[in-house]
Amino acid sequence: MEKTLPLFPLNLIVYPGEDLNLHIFEPRYRQLVNECLEDEKTFGIPAFINNKLPGYGTEMHVVALHKRYDDGRMDIKTKGLTVFRLINFENPVSGKLYAGGEVELVEPGDSFSAHVSALVERVERLYDLLQIETDYDPKLENFSYRIAHKVGLSVEQEYELLTLETEAERQLFLIQHLNNVLPVVADMERTKQRIRMNGHFKNLDPLNF
Repeated sequence: MEKTLPLFPLNLIVYPGEDLNLHIFEPRYRQLVNECLEDEKTFGIPAFINNKLPGYGTEMHVVALHKRYDDGRMDIKTKGLTVFRLINFENPVSGKLYAGGEVELVEPGDSFSAHVSALVERVERLYDLLQIETDYDPKLENFSYRIAHKVGLSVEQEYELLTLETEAERQLFLIQHLNNVLPVVADMERTKQRIRMNGHFKNLDPLNF
């Protein structure tokens, strides 16, 4: 399905179902958001990486206007809806301050995967090593989207995940990433332990030569 969207390029990745709070201060985006609020229409956040638009983004819905400042700035709450592929980009749209373009909405693939147990096992190992806690529910659909920002992906890797159409593909991508990351994190933790022990009295076992 193709549609025309006002576009708000950002150097970040937003996934379907994700909540994103934005502070709107530029005149062009104040105009964009005001029109979305007045006409109850959506806008798109195409990923802007390394000073270019690689082509994928997420359609967004303005959930609420949290605060409007006297000078016109706004704090808004938005939610990701659907992944899209950018067909063309017009900056600015004729008669507007903001950019826009034609997009093709990506039909969502399967939202559950049999790889979830293997993924959760690795996520838990990572969090144990880092000694951090976070809430997640692997029983929810599109689990990969819900943890993608929480496993140390680069922006480029987060973008690659956005281009994958099924949950199975995305979970396998995250599993491979964690397979690469976990040994590095584990070694860092061992290094930290050695540093902590430096200067302490140690009980050393005698060596037999």
